[in-house]
Order: sequence, then C-alpha cells, then structure tokens
Amino acid sequence: MATVSPSFEADLLARVIKPDDAELSPQAAKFILTMTFTETDRREMDILANKARQGTLSSEEQAAIDSYERIGNLLSLLKSKARLSLQRPSESP
Repeated sequence: MATVSPSFEADLLARVIKPDDAELSPQAAKFILTMTFTETDRREMDILANKARQGTLSSEEQAAIDSYERIGNLLSLLKSKARLSLQRPSESP
C-alpha cells in the first residue's frame, strides 16, 4: 500500500476546508473555536514528543503522533476559517 505525504494531506485538507473563505455562521464558528484536545491527549502528546526527541518511539507510537499531527492540522484549518468568519461584517436582513 502506498503512503501519502503529510504535505499532500495538508494541501488536500486546505482545499476542502478553504480556511480563507469566511462562510461559517457565527454559531458554527464559535463552536469550532471551542474544539481542542483533551488534557489527557495533551499529556500523551507530551510523552510522545519526549520519546520522539530521544529516538525511542515504537511504530505504534509514531502512528499515534502522526494522527495527533493530522488532527491538529485539521483543527488549525477549521479555526482559521472560524476566526475569519467571525471577523466578517454582519449581514443585515
């Protein structure tokens, strides 16, 4: 099975999410801005990052770190779109 490069995944997500288009409702944008990793996930990411620096990650741990990175990139794109959507002038009826 062929693997996909992280930069291809990031580019594809950016094309799908269109973070520069301010098209979210204020409610949707505010909700997206509340999305974050749990404290447990942040602790796990810290542990994995330390192991990565030491060069002691197992293949399973590397897969986990890759998943955290992909989800983090997705959240960043969504939050960028949300912030831009909240900055646009309100539409009057």
